[in-house]
Amino acid sequence: MVDFKMLAMIFVINFAYITLNTIRFMLTMKGYRVLAPIVSMAEITIYVLGLSMVLNRLDEPLNLLVYALGYAVGISVGIKIEDHLALGYIMVTVILPSTTKQLNLPDNLRSNGYGVTESVAMGRDGERLVLEILSPRKNERKLYRLINDIEPRAFIISYEPKYISGGFWTKKVRNRN
Repeated sequence: MVDFKMLAMIFVINFAYITLNTIRFMLTMKGYRVLAPIVSMAEITIYVLGLSMVLNRLDEPLNLLVYALGYAVGISVGIKIEDHLALGYIMVTVILPSTTKQLNLPDNLRSNGYGVTESVAMGRDGERLVLEILSPRKNERKLYRLINDIEPRAFIISYEPKYISGGFWTKKVRNRN
């Protein structure tokens, strides 16, 4: 006879473990030195509980299948939660096809609250306007839409900076250490 209550508990426990595991990993990568270990304590407690439930009942293959399903769903939900939290900042480099400012992208970005540093660079086909923009990750998609609405030919590269000090963002960036 299938024990649906046991299967549900195995699924929920592994789902919770992997969701916390994904979030804890993201917190660790972002440098949250207090919050990440606290989350890891709950994570490992849940892990041991869930694993022991499956190992004590290996005679029922459905337990292992549900355990794996909880793992997969937990990863998916953990990633969605991290995307929603959008922790940290991104650095976006925008290379415009020319140095002409008729589109006025730098001023438009500044009027939308972004700090923009402009420079002129030499590309294969001549001079280009290069913009460096620091933004909270929660504004990332909005920033890309704004750039593409104004200049769809813009070349955009983004990455996550590890250390930020000085400049426009000094008062806005919290110290998490």
